[in-house]
Amino acid sequence: MFVSKNNFYISPEEYLEGERVSPIKHEYRRGHVYAMTGAKKPHIVISVNLASLLNNHLRESSCLVLSSDIKVRLEEANCYYYPDVAVTCDERDTSSTEDFILYPSLVVEVLSPSTASFDRGDKFVDYQTASSLQEYVLITQSEIKIECFRLNAEGNWFSQIYRQGDELELMSIDFRCPIAQVYQKVPGLIL
Repeated sequence: MFVSKNNFYISPEEYLEGERVSPIKHEYRRGHVYAMTGAKKPHIVISVNLASLLNNHLRESSCLVLSSDIKVRLEEANCYYYPDVAVTCDERDTSSTEDFILYPSLVVEVLSPSTASFDRGDKFVDYQTASSLQEYVLITQSEIKIECFRLNAEGNWFSQIYRQGDELELMSIDFRCPIAQVYQKVPGLIL
């Protein structure tokens, strides 16, 4: 996902201005801009499957299911990230016309070999600064495995791993489905 990093500071405003006219997407982290590479087919199929399932589930609610073309602004961490799927139910996001959201309740990242450690580490730490975030989901594309990090009532994050045959549960939006539906039609995986 990250191809190159600039060596000079760019303000969030400069980043947003440039991103609006750029032919490629970039993520922003504390004054530095990182070019994103294109995703492979399994990554895209998983993202579309989950976004479709979540959108159907939330159709009658005020929540929005957003794909990888929307940025999440993490003000406290001074970052803008493009998650693979995000859900926001906050009226400040759902009524806004901005090209980013501020109040995600659920963020999903499909792991790539080049981004997995960043998604598990520093990016997760940055996402934890969003007071609205209740679940952070990491989906492996090379095997049937989904790890869901949830914020409990005491303010601690704990993880639950789902594997083949399990039912995926996303408590933040009261969603359940067989894990096989998330991986449906992913090339190279046997369900």
